Amino acid sequence: MITNIHPKLPMVDKEFTRNFYCNQLGFHEFGISNYDGYLMMEKDSIQIHFFEFKDLNPNENYGQVYIRIDNIDEYYQSLLDNETRIHPNGKLGKRPWGQNEFSLLDPNGNLLTFGESI
Repeated sequence: MITNIHPKLPMVDKEFTRNFYCNQLGFHEFGISNYDGYLMMEKDSIQIHFFEFKDLNPNENYGQVYIRIDNIDEYYQSLLDNETRIHPNGKLGKRPWGQNEFSLLDPNGNLLTFGESI
């Protein structure tokens, strides 16, 4: 039986990625070990794992994650208050597929889309 999924996304710089997810998105580091070239971040009941990819060009990265969320309006506003950059084509809005969602790019060019059912 499948119980969870934890996406693994590429990162160029571990410290920069950790700081972005902690300071901009409200995640915290998961686990008690500092693994070389690997990072695990957690918020509420989700984890996102990262593997080091030093040669990654963030402008050519197609990593994507869809994150379901409750209280999307509140979280979106908290990101705006924190001056987190929302993707220019990903502002919060109701979509034809029944989701209220928004998107942003992390420092590695990974697209994070947050969605709540309408």
